[in-house]
Amino acid sequence: QVQLVESGGGLVQAGGSLRVSCLASGRTFSRYGMGWFRQAPGKEREFVAATTWSGGITSYAESVKGRFTISRDTGKNTVSLQMNSLETEDTAVYYCAADITNPQTPVVLPRLYEYWGQGTQVTVSS
Repeated sequence: QVQLVESGGGLVQAGGSLRVSCLASGRTFSRYGMGWFRQAPGKEREFVAATTWSGGITSYAESVKGRFTISRDTGKNTVSLQMNSLETEDTAVYYCAADITNPQTPVVLPRLYEYWGQGTQVTVSS
């Protein structure tokens, strides 16, 4: 079992920055890939960013590429998402997820992740 707890969400003005983090516990953190997804009201959950077990390979949605950065700290069992140049369209609940089956590849499909956090709200005002 893997438990994931997100933190760091909040309200920020457009153009600002925010960092959300996810603390993992349970199984060995370094053995699974991690991803960030988001879900806005009335919309499906969508891929944001993912990284492999080592953090050496990352993948981003086109809409956030160049603005968001995913990183992991194995020593602290955390994965973070640094979000810069935020836009109102980035408003959503952000979820982290753990993939224990394909840790060597950044996974973009939510159905391939086995564990999910409860989410943290990010609101970007205009």
